[in-house]
Amino acid sequence: MPDRAPQPVDRQLPTDEARDLISLVRDIARQEIAPKAAEEEDAGRFPRELFTLLSRSGLLGLPYDSEYGGGDQPYEVYLQVLEELAAARLTVGLGVSVHTLASYALAAYGNKEQQVEHLPAMLGGGMLGAYCLSEPHSGSDAAALRTKAVRDGDDWVISGSKAWITHGGIADFYTVMARTGEEGPRGITAFLVPGDAPGVSAAAPEKKMGMKGSPTAQVHFDEVRVSDDRRIGEEGQGFAIALSSLDSGRLGIAACAIGVAQAALDEALAYAAERRQFGKPIADFQGLRFMLADMATQIEAGRALYLAAARLRDAGRPFARQAAMAKLHCTDTAMRVTTDAVQILGGYGYTADFAVERYMREAKVLQIVEGTNQIQRMVIARHLVGPEER
Repeated sequence: MPDRAPQPVDRQLPTDEARDLISLVRDIARQEIAPKAAEEEDAGRFPRELFTLLSRSGLLGLPYDSEYGGGDQPYEVYLQVLEELAAARLTVGLGVSVHTLASYALAAYGNKEQQVEHLPAMLGGGMLGAYCLSEPHSGSDAAALRTKAVRDGDDWVISGSKAWITHGGIADFYTVMARTGEEGPRGITAFLVPGDAPGVSAAAPEKKMGMKGSPTAQVHFDEVRVSDDRRIGEEGQGFAIALSSLDSGRLGIAACAIGVAQAALDEALAYAAERRQFGKPIADFQGLRFMLADMATQIEAGRALYLAAARLRDAGRPFARQAAMAKLHCTDTAMRVTTDAVQILGGYGYTADFAVERYMREAKVLQIVEGTNQIQRMVIARHLVGPEER
């Protein structure tokens, strides 16, 4: 029987440094992440020690400036690192993506003094971040947020609740969007809030169908006082900062989705090569071979799409439409591929003895986070035909 063992993804990387980086990530994934993934996800355990290791390895600030502790890597490389991490365990890959998202506002819109003071610890000092935009009543309609920040001398006092916050309750810092002015998007301002600031608290983590090791919780701000030097950008600029952050963050979700899909395909390939029915490996049956071919094609298309968007970003060109397309296609692909992987494994695929059932449960959330796929279609359509008539 020919060797059908899954092989590592053949990546087209721009530099030798990037190739060495991927090798490092694969070693960490193989030795430190994957062996404990199933057990810790089942137990709902967040692997904080892994994020300390990733920080020490320079993997929590890859797309940011080395002057502040970042890795000076283009998004084209950073996203492929995310894919490798997510393939080993989505809690880790998505956690790195969320931390990068939480760091974006200060890195892109903060002033020099703020960046010098805060970014080194955020990017390479072992800190973990969270991004606070959604609220219990405003998910897709993010501009309707109600959390308020009221000016009090040289300080701001923040009050309100944020919902669906990855790393809620364990983050060292929160990038918070709060209302400082009129209703709607123009009255929102961004703030950098320490995780241990008086008045910051979190509800019990949500009980989710997947990603049980990644805490998702409401975060409450009860008259939390922060100085004006923790305001990011100008007053009223927060919603623009939030949307800009999400354009980049959606590429992170796309890469994570392809990582999960690739892991599911690899599991299906290995099983199909070993499982025998009617005297031969099930990989020799045409119906199943066609399923595997479709899965691999969808994954390759998704990878090409997110990398094309990343290269636009790296070149300083507009990429919001392509980011929405990548998020839409890659997360839908992850859902299809993981569902097909369960089918290929048959009854075994529906048991916790094999990872594909976990991949299928995890893939679903990727169609929801950082803008549902219905929102992505709205974004794409607006770029194509303009805004909807009111």
